[in-house]
Amino acid sequence: MTHTGSGSTYDPPAGPARGAHPAPAPAPAAARGHGPPSPADRPVALVTGASSGIGAATARRFAAGGWHLLLSGRDRRRLEETAAGTSAVLLPADLAAPEGARLLAEAALRQTGRIDVLVAGAGIGWAGPFRTMPHTDIDRVLFLDLNATLHLVREVLPSMVAAGRGRVVLIGSVAGCVGVREEAVYSAAKAGLAAFAEALRQELLGTGVGVTLVVPGPVETRFFARRGRPYDRSRPRLASPGSVAGVVWDAVSRGRDDAYVPTWLTLPGRVRGLTPGLYRRLLNRFG
Repeated sequence: MTHTGSGSTYDPPAGPARGAHPAPAPAPAAARGHGPPSPADRPVALVTGASSGIGAATARRFAAGGWHLLLSGRDRRRLEETAAGTSAVLLPADLAAPEGARLLAEAALRQTGRIDVLVAGAGIGWAGPFRTMPHTDIDRVLFLDLNATLHLVREVLPSMVAAGRGRVVLIGSVAGCVGVREEAVYSAAKAGLAAFAEALRQELLGTGVGVTLVVPGPVETRFFARRGRPYDRSRPRLASPGSVAGVVWDAVSRGRDDAYVPTWLTLPGRVRGLTPGLYRRLLNRFG
């Protein structure tokens, strides 16, 4: 799935998944004779990690679709670059701070009174043997990649349930599906996120709120430089942030529960479930 899309309006869903409904787009204001739509007329997306990479690309894709954006990240200058040419509201925040998730959610809801879609894209990595990983880095990766995301969803979710509509989009990783050597803690955090998505999806049946887990392979972003080691494998190839953003857009538009980038990344998990011995032999050989 590498649907990038280029339309300027919100694509209507092909059909909501499991009783949940994507945020519908209101009729364009221009069609009602009022000129360009105001923020109040448009569906609202809160995107974290929007200062770079997948988050920035996703923000631009939703802006192209006519959504009103609330953009969060730690780097205000980069957030401004992401928001250039849009009416996005910048909400710089450090989700690693103890009250970061609560303060961000409160600020977002003060701005618009609602959040139709939350795209939780903030995250960090760490590469190297687990036995040499500093305890502070274990805590940092687990907190930002898992704990902070759960706390943010907890803060945003009640308003979605009260409205009877909305969607939570969690950016996972293939590492959380298969486990990647020398990325043990990152793999654990993303696996936890996948389990959380499945459990929460069951809880929200019938509420009108859906949960989407997007599972990319390696993506060509600053993630690898920040974790301290470049991506040096020939497979899978690096995907572009724009291709992942297109999949996020498609998943929200269609109310999908899961989306993989590229789609063949569903195969390792299937092999693991059916023949775990073969799976581990392949993993030991190809990593």
